Amino acid sequence: MAEGAAHGEGAEHLVDRRDRLVIGASSVGTVFEWYDFYLYGSLAGFITQHFFSGVNETTGYIFALLAFAAGFAVRPFGALVFGRLGDLWGRKNTFLVTMLLMGLSTFVVGLLPSYAQIGVAAPIILVVMRLVQGLALGGEYGGAATYVAEHAPHGKRGFYTSWIQTTATLGLFLSLIVILAARTTMGEEAFRAWGWRIPFLVSILLLIASLWIRLQLNESPAFQRMVAEGKASKRPLADSFARWSNLKLVLLALVGLTAGQAVVWYTGQFYALFFLEKTLKVDGALANILIAASLLIGTPFFVVFGWLSDRIGRKPIIMAGCLIAALAYFPLFKTLTVAVNPQLAAAARNAPVTVIADPEDCAFQFDPIGKTVFNTSCDLAKAYLAKAGVPYETRAAAAGAVAEIHIGERAVQSFRGEALDKPSFAAAAKAWEREVGAALKAAGYPSAADPARVNYPLAIAVLTALVILVTMVYGPIAAMLVELFPTNIRYTSMSLPYHIGNGWFGGFLPTTAFAMVAATGNIYFGLWYPVTIAAVTAVVGLLFLRETKDVDIHA
Repeated sequence: MAEGAAHGEGAEHLVDRRDRLVIGASSVGTVFEWYDFYLYGSLAGFITQHFFSGVNETTGYIFALLAFAAGFAVRPFGALVFGRLGDLWGRKNTFLVTMLLMGLSTFVVGLLPSYAQIGVAAPIILVVMRLVQGLALGGEYGGAATYVAEHAPHGKRGFYTSWIQTTATLGLFLSLIVILAARTTMGEEAFRAWGWRIPFLVSILLLIASLWIRLQLNESPAFQRMVAEGKASKRPLADSFARWSNLKLVLLALVGLTAGQAVVWYTGQFYALFFLEKTLKVDGALANILIAASLLIGTPFFVVFGWLSDRIGRKPIIMAGCLIAALAYFPLFKTLTVAVNPQLAAAARNAPVTVIADPEDCAFQFDPIGKTVFNTSCDLAKAYLAKAGVPYETRAAAAGAVAEIHIGERAVQSFRGEALDKPSFAAAAKAWEREVGAALKAAGYPSAADPARVNYPLAIAVLTALVILVTMVYGPIAAMLVELFPTNIRYTSMSLPYHIGNGWFGGFLPTTAFAMVAATGNIYFGLWYPVTIAAVTAVVGLLFLRETKDVDIHA
C-alpha cells in the first residue's frame, strides 16, 4: 500500500518535501560547521596579533596558519572516531554530536583572553579549541553526505549531495558577511582591538538553530534497513582498513580523488584570500568583498556539476577540474596581480628586485620559540621585502659580502645588524629602511593596493574562475565517495580519505604555500604545491578509479 501510494501525485509531493527537509537540515548544519571553521582562516591576521604577539611577524603569521592547520591535522582522527560511531550508532545521532562540539569550541574562542593578558596559555587554549573543532568536523561531513545520499533516488545522488557541497562556500560567504558587517559598523580600529571576537560569539545563535533543525530528522532508511536485516558491521574500522579489497579503494579515493579536490578547493577559496591580503596588500574589507562576489556568482555551479555528474559521470568532471587547475593556476594568479595591484605588477616587470647575498648569511625566518634574532644583512633585506609585499629573487654573493638589494638599476646595501648594540641597531635600521622605502617608491612599488586602480571586473572574473574550478572537483565528490563503499562501513570508509585529503593536503596548503613564498621571495612559488598534487590526482584518478554513478548503494 505504501509503495503504491508513492506513485500517486500527493505522495510524490510528500516525498519531495521530505527530501527537501533532509537536504536542507543536513546543509544548514553543515553551513554552520563551515562558518565556524572559516572564521579562523579569514581572521588569521587578527589571531596573529592577539595570540602570537611574542614572536616576530613572519613567524607569528606562520604560527597562526599552523594553529588553523592544527584543526585540519586531527580531522582524519575525527573521521575514524565519528565514522565508526556513525556506522554503529547511526548517521543522525553522530552528526548531532559533532555539531555541538564544534559550535561550543568556536564560541569559546570569542571569549578567550589574549597573549598580553594570560601569556602562553592563550595560544595553547586556542590550539586546543582548534583541535576540538577539527575532530568534530572530521565526523560531520561523512555523516551529512552519507545521510543525504542514502535518501536520494537512484540517478539523482549527484544532484542531491551537491547541495551539501554548496554549504562550504555558503559558510565562507556567511562568515565574510558577518566579518564585513562588524568591520564596517564599528570601524577598523575597534574591530582590530576587540570586534574580531563578534563573529565567533554570534556562532552560538547558529548552533541553537542548527541543532533544532537537525532534531527534526529521522535516521537514514538505508541504515535502518541494514540494522533490521542484521547486516551492520560490528568492527567498522577493521572491515574498512584491515581488508585489502576495501583499503585499496580508500587509498585510491585519497590519491586519485580527494587530495586533488582538496588543493583545488583550498587554493580557490582560502589561498586566494591570503594572496590578496598578504601578498598583494589589498585592504582586508575589499578582499572580503571580492571573494564574496566571486562566491555569489560561482556557488550555483556546485549544483550544476552535481546534476551533470548524474548524466555523464562523476569521474570526468572531477578529473577535468584537477587538470585545468594544474594548467591554469599560474596564469590566473598572475592575472589577479595585474587586476588588483597593477602598480606592483608593473614595478616587478620594469624594476625587478634581487637580493644578492652570501647564502651562509641567509636563514629561513621561522622561529618556533620567538628567541632568534634575524639581524644578518641578508635576513634584514629579505624580512623587509617580505613585509612590504615585494617579490624578489635571490642571487649568491661572495662569502662574507654584505647583502645588497638591487631595485632595477639601483643598489641599496644592507648592514650587519648582528655587529651592533640595540640603540645603534635601531638607528641604523631606521635610516636603512627609509632608504630602501624611498628606492622602492621611486621604482613604482606601492605600499598597498590602490582601490581606485583595481580592475574590478577582471579581478572578480579571475576569482570566479577559481571558484568554478572548485565546483567542478567538489560538486560531485560526495556522491562518488558514498558510491565507492558498502552501507555497513560507508561512513567510516569515505570519511578517512576525505579528511586526509582535505585535512592534510588541503588544510596545510596555506601554511606550506606561504612558507614557500617566504623562503624564495617569489610570490607565485607556493602555487607549485597545489599544481603538483592536482596533476598527480588527475593521472591516478584517470588511470585507476572506476566510474560510480550507476552503482546501487542499497545492494
